[in-house]
Amino acid sequence: MRAPSRFVLALLAFVLAPLCAQDAVVYRSPPEPIASLVAAEPPPSVSLSPCRRFLLLEYGEAMPAIDVLSRPHLKLAGLRVDATTHGPQLGTRTTKLVLRTLADDSERTLDIPAGHIGQGLWSADGERIAFTRTTDHAIELWIATTATATVRKIPDVTLNAVLGAPAEWLPDQKTLLCRLVVDVPLPPEPRAPAGPNVQETKPGEKAQVRTNPDMLQSEYDARCFEALATCQLARIDADGGTVTKVGVPALLDEFETSPDGEYLLAGTVERPFSFLVGVRDFPRRTEVWTKQGAVVRVLHKAPLRENVPIGGVPTGPRGVGWLYGHPHALRWTEALDGGDPNAEADPRDRVVVLPEPVAEPQTWFQTKQRAMGVSVAADGHLALAGELDRKQRRMKQWRLDAQDLSAPPVLLYERSMQDVYGDPGQPIAETRRFGQRPLRQRGDLLFRSGAGQSKDGSRPFLDSWNPVTGAIERLWQCADGRYETFAGYLDDERILIRSESPTEPPNYIAVSVANGARKVITTFRDPAQDFASKIEKRLLRYQRSDGVALSGTLYLPPGHEPGKQLPALVWAYPQEFTQASDAGQVRAAPTRYTRFAGISHLWLLLAGYAVLDDAAMPIVGPQRTANDTFVQQLVQNAEASIKALADTGIVDVHRVAVGGHSYGAFMTANLLCHTDVFAAGIARSGAYNRSLTPFGFQNEERTYWEAPEVYQAMSPFAHADKIKEPILLIHGEDDNNQGTWPIQSQRLFAAIKGHGGTARLCMLPHEAHGYRAKESTLHCLAEMVDWMDRWVKNRPVPKEASGGK
Repeated sequence: MRAPSRFVLALLAFVLAPLCAQDAVVYRSPPEPIASLVAAEPPPSVSLSPCRRFLLLEYGEAMPAIDVLSRPHLKLAGLRVDATTHGPQLGTRTTKLVLRTLADDSERTLDIPAGHIGQGLWSADGERIAFTRTTDHAIELWIATTATATVRKIPDVTLNAVLGAPAEWLPDQKTLLCRLVVDVPLPPEPRAPAGPNVQETKPGEKAQVRTNPDMLQSEYDARCFEALATCQLARIDADGGTVTKVGVPALLDEFETSPDGEYLLAGTVERPFSFLVGVRDFPRRTEVWTKQGAVVRVLHKAPLRENVPIGGVPTGPRGVGWLYGHPHALRWTEALDGGDPNAEADPRDRVVVLPEPVAEPQTWFQTKQRAMGVSVAADGHLALAGELDRKQRRMKQWRLDAQDLSAPPVLLYERSMQDVYGDPGQPIAETRRFGQRPLRQRGDLLFRSGAGQSKDGSRPFLDSWNPVTGAIERLWQCADGRYETFAGYLDDERILIRSESPTEPPNYIAVSVANGARKVITTFRDPAQDFASKIEKRLLRYQRSDGVALSGTLYLPPGHEPGKQLPALVWAYPQEFTQASDAGQVRAAPTRYTRFAGISHLWLLLAGYAVLDDAAMPIVGPQRTANDTFVQQLVQNAEASIKALADTGIVDVHRVAVGGHSYGAFMTANLLCHTDVFAAGIARSGAYNRSLTPFGFQNEERTYWEAPEVYQAMSPFAHADKIKEPILLIHGEDDNNQGTWPIQSQRLFAAIKGHGGTARLCMLPHEAHGYRAKESTLHCLAEMVDWMDRWVKNRPVPKEASGGK
């Protein structure tokens, strides 16, 4: 065939150019210094050993490369599975592991080849650390011995992590219980389908399932899932490497050894599978095994959970686990209302104890609302149980006796779950000799750490607490002008804290509880420290028009010239509250170090923008009907934030954009629909058409058919003709979050374009709900900086402020 002439090729290029006009398909980078700092190796992550003698420092790259995220994977039953490794998708690489001895501050490097190394699994005595290391083909098991800092790979062992963490230490702390890969070949992909994929409903059976991604799509998918998730449980001697199989291969998605090591609690997944829900809701058999794998008792056969009511729980035992203080007693919770939160029931839940695997279950206590679980203190007697009123957002804390199941529960306190000022903190657990983690207890005292929120910000604390007398003593509190959090006990006299300030990155310090004496443990530097230390932060407190108190943290860029007004970005995420007093509480921590990482909007500070971060966007009202006034309250919040920025005199309120991620992106599009107070918007990975999430979203529990007018009013897609300000839409092409399918951004862009609005759509290949690859991160930030420069920084100042829409 004769080749076309140059003239013909040139003519075709001219004719087709308007049809193919798009941005060049190449990754871009934001301006310096952002580009260099994004990819710089961050400070290491830190893990304190249970024996409190060592710190494990894990150094790693800031983010993976796009070729790592591009590895083929299968989307099966709500999971993303690397079929080659029998594990999840790969992420960042670990470059170095360092073991620090706290007694003399000496450091020794663990000689594990750099790669995709999982978080270290400490033995309770601190003598060993188990690691997983994922190669291109398998998940290996490595053991480090802390006394010698030597490391070795367990030969001929390949782990299976499809259904979760593949290993745990047994009570002797010398043996690991692991899930091993079973050599089940993947089924050949059919060249042609055997028939259609059919689903059917039954009369009266409701399955009001939210919009779940990555579900099984066919019988072929189901067979792939079975082949990859089937595993063999085995005991592995950490010193000798001996492998002893336990039970038979199964779809084992949970396993836990009894405190005395004699029994196993095992959960296995069974058919029939579902195309609507993920593996956690598939039929499941919960059993008690001997340590050799023989079945002692079938506790429960849970059916397929497609019909759990919105906001409800499944029927039958849930939250099954071993009860601390007993050799092998089990406890679980059961719904007494059919799992339906709208059903009238009193009591609603009961907590059950099975003293022996062959005994009869006993009711321990019952709750008027949902039971939230049980924690037992170190003496094996004192137990704490929570109870949650979901509709009122209130909780109760009860005291019980885990040895005397007939002793009635004693109410310790009741409080609003959303009252951060009144939060007493969470009880602290500690690892005991056999690897169990009861609540830390000294005599009659327990210990609690909390955020210490107040109208001036956060000052975390550590308290001792007597749950019998109610006596509380403040043992330690964050220093003035800093942000410090409790990281663990070093001994009965000293604690480890993580300390930072607006100019200093986080580091670890040993503190004497008795006299406050401090010893610096780490001196990590942050790659962006020279810039972050020059950023000014201010806590803004203001009110919206109906009197609800609001707040946010105003960041000013390095080198800001006093008297010069700045362009700005308001970044937010709406939250629902049942009462205005809770909504108005300050949740910021202005004394924290400004941490730049990943796709953070705070990078815009280095491009010359002010940022009002975590600007309060409360939606106040009863649990069921708060969204009836979602748009009106959102507008009030936005207008109040603009007024607060104007009152500072620092921000040019005619050059302010609004932005957010996920539900914050949804908020952004709504604000551009219904206000004129912003110059532009940045919306990442949002959902904009609520008819595509018809069985509820966020905290909305009504279905589309129960409240169609609310779904319509809250959908920016339905009001796309009103979006006149420029909006940047960014979305991962492989979004796996509930409800935020990529089509949400694609259809909103098409709707805006169809009405002559100004929008830009950026779809990031291989990215899920949050963006992880270095190339994607740099490109996302480049898009954000360019958009802000184009439509905000260089926006002409109008002659007079415009009115609302």
